[in-house]
Amino acid sequence: MKLAHRLLLQSLAIVAVMVVSVVVIIDNQLHTSITEQATHDLAGEARFLATQWKSGVDPDSLADQAGVATGRRVTLIDSTGHVVGDSEFDGLALQGLENHSSRPEVIAARQNGVGSVRRMSPSTGEEQVYVAVKAPRGVARVSVTTKAVEEIFARARSGVLAAGFISFLLAAILAVLFSRAVSKPIVDLSNVARSLAAGERKRHPALAAPGEIGDLADAVHRLAEQLEARISALAAEQSVLSALVETLNEGVIAISPSHEVVRINDTGRRLLSIDRPIPFGIDFLPREATLRSAISLALSGTETEPEEVVIGETTLSLTARPLVNGGGVVALFDLTPIRKLEAVRRDFVANVSHELRTPLTIIGGFAETLQDPDVPLEMRAQFARTILSNTQRMQRIVDELLDLSRIETGHWRPRPEPIRVADLAAEVLGRVAASAKAKGVTLDTTVEPGAQTIYADRTALEQILFNLAENAIRHTGEGGRITIRTMREGGGVSLAVSDTGSGIPPEHLPRIFERFYRADAGRSREAGGTGLGLAIVRHLVEAHGGSVRAESVVGVGTTIRIFFPDGATAAQS
Repeated sequence: MKLAHRLLLQSLAIVAVMVVSVVVIIDNQLHTSITEQATHDLAGEARFLATQWKSGVDPDSLADQAGVATGRRVTLIDSTGHVVGDSEFDGLALQGLENHSSRPEVIAARQNGVGSVRRMSPSTGEEQVYVAVKAPRGVARVSVTTKAVEEIFARARSGVLAAGFISFLLAAILAVLFSRAVSKPIVDLSNVARSLAAGERKRHPALAAPGEIGDLADAVHRLAEQLEARISALAAEQSVLSALVETLNEGVIAISPSHEVVRINDTGRRLLSIDRPIPFGIDFLPREATLRSAISLALSGTETEPEEVVIGETTLSLTARPLVNGGGVVALFDLTPIRKLEAVRRDFVANVSHELRTPLTIIGGFAETLQDPDVPLEMRAQFARTILSNTQRMQRIVDELLDLSRIETGHWRPRPEPIRVADLAAEVLGRVAASAKAKGVTLDTTVEPGAQTIYADRTALEQILFNLAENAIRHTGEGGRITIRTMREGGGVSLAVSDTGSGIPPEHLPRIFERFYRADAGRSREAGGTGLGLAIVRHLVEAHGGSVRAESVVGVGTTIRIFFPDGATAAQS
């Protein structure tokens, strides 16, 4: 039931009780007042009658005249109790009336001067109200039927009831207005409170309500404003916190006291391979013993030190911390790149050591031999040439390592310009022509229409072509052919260096651009390779925003294909 209806019903109930109570009280008081007034009037009439009852006046005639004048029953009783006059009895009937000396009102009148009583009349058979007054010649009595008194009372009661009904109607109207006036602002406040609880922070209560309701509305209004401000601040803080957590390179997992994951950032999902929506139970996390142990300790209030775990193929540093109000947070840091870099560093140190050890051993051995004065002059010259060759080889390794370091650390940046491929290819092939002629290898250049110019750094492109050409000659046998070809591709020019050498097995193709990686290590070293040429080529090409790939068939030959983007695209890269 609505508040307005409850207030109305309660108000009407209170008004009804009050009206009924007032009517009952007034009814009782009215009945008493009418009875007393009737008795008083009858006593007055009896006194007047007593004054008229004198010597020489016929009492019966006096009683009849008084009865006609007042409309009452008038009775005159002498001192002996005999009725000597009555307005309702004459003659024999009057003489037949019994002696009234024993009547209560007569006894009271003789003793106190006035007596009244309400009783059934033996002579008329009706209930009467008798009032008797002591007179000089006896007792004068006036009576009236209670029916007449009740008729007066009934008319008065009708007026009271009518007044009570009208009062109830007016009170009901006022109750309706009151219930509406009181309930409307309360209902409005209730609706506003529900809206605030439902998240509708823009809805505020009206401030026009009177009295305490108005004060309450004002308080709710201020509460709504403060709530909106605090929720907005919390939302902003939550947004910043979410953005911060999502941008972390660490995986963050928040676990509630009920053992549910209530928050996990994208890094954590990636590291643990989880795509379930939150919340979800911790049973869906990987079943790795160290991870489960750290979570259990955090949920029990114990902090854990960083531990290294391997989940799948990922190496992680794991730390768990308990939360103040229960639950815990697990932080995961991906150590895989660091471990790979450490492995690369170890491999690099091992490769450099291996590459330098051989020429150093040769140089040391021949230098020690040259200390012997008995070594013939011809052998001394041969040893010197060997020492010089290995020294130059070590110098090339060091120079190419320095070039790689400059490129990888960003200390070198290309300065692209339009370069005619035919001119630069002719210059590079001229530098390797002697080596090619010694092996009977044919050098060829094919430039297709639309691919005559490449947008690149001239020095870098020259080094790329030289490394590829030298590498091709090194792995191409007698009578082979090396071809430099350009062709137009979408958004740039593709440059390919092809040879008819021994080719590269498929399992080695993905790694030939790594430093010191050789498909045939022994043959490559014998041919004078450092194992760094293709790595330098890849870094120089990628610095231009291009790409490089190798295609090879064992026994048929190898093609190194390089793509250089056009000028605008390369500049954006």
